[in-house]
Amino acid sequence: MENLFEIRDLTVDFPLRTGTVRAVNHVDLDIPKGKVLALVGESGSGKSTLATAIIRLVPIPGKILSGQILYKGKDVLKMSNEELNRYRWEEVSMVFQAAQNSLNPVMTVKEHFLETAQIHSDQYDEEETIKKVVKLLEYVRLEANRVLRSYPHELSGGMKQRVLIALSMLLDPQMIILDEPTTALDVITQDYIFNILKQIHEELGITMLLLTHDIAVVAKVAQLMGVMYAGHLVEIGEVREMFRNAVHPYTRQLLRAAPSLLDELRERNPIMGGPPDPYNMPEGCPFHPRCSDGDPKCSKQKPRMIEVAPGHKVMCNKSM
Repeated sequence: MENLFEIRDLTVDFPLRTGTVRAVNHVDLDIPKGKVLALVGESGSGKSTLATAIIRLVPIPGKILSGQILYKGKDVLKMSNEELNRYRWEEVSMVFQAAQNSLNPVMTVKEHFLETAQIHSDQYDEEETIKKVVKLLEYVRLEANRVLRSYPHELSGGMKQRVLIALSMLLDPQMIILDEPTTALDVITQDYIFNILKQIHEELGITMLLLTHDIAVVAKVAQLMGVMYAGHLVEIGEVREMFRNAVHPYTRQLLRAAPSLLDELRERNPIMGGPPDPYNMPEGCPFHPRCSDGDPKCSKQKPRMIEVAPGHKVMCNKSM
């Protein structure tokens, strides 16, 4: 399986007045070409920071402390500004969390597309760009002629999200990063959006990195699943393997916490406790204070990532 990205020992820190937060902690991650990889985890697990590091847009005061982000063998962290300008949008695009709010309220949808093409493309042609935009908007099931003339406030949340998905595809990127792409949308619209994303992947073969806390979404659109906790990648593998044979206690608890139609209405399996204090991380395994399977060594010995089955890796002392 050919990897589009190979991320090695990636560490991202946020130096703040109250201390330093390590948002991404020595993460190794491969993203295969043509696959949908879903990264799941609670808020603050490091998913979004990892994604912004991939496009070198970690928000200030965050700093990429160490590591490599290899895209087709080339280190993104060593790219020049000119190379980065081509890399973003032409090679990798990102739909940010709550992206509906990122559209400029005084620009029409048409102006958003033309501006993006003009800034990031070396071969800008307005007429050809509009032809392509019409096809993209129709592809995401929007009435192109009306939407192009519209301002953001004239569109519903689901329509704005589909505009942004079309915008992310404008320059034919190799990969699209989607950070919680259906935040603040109703359940029916969420399902509609994910059906579109699934269609895009199946018909166009675009690699996708999907960041979500919704396990049900993973089963719908992804082939691979990674689990992040407190800045660590704690488990990764094929979706079916992970759902059937999850090894890490946190992954198992996430799966049990997902609601099911077979559950009693009052039956819930919440994950007890809360994420660790980012300014005062526990020694050993970061999950051990919440883990029901741990033993004394888990509070002292930091686990390392090992392969427990082909393509299935886990960071847990109980598996070593």
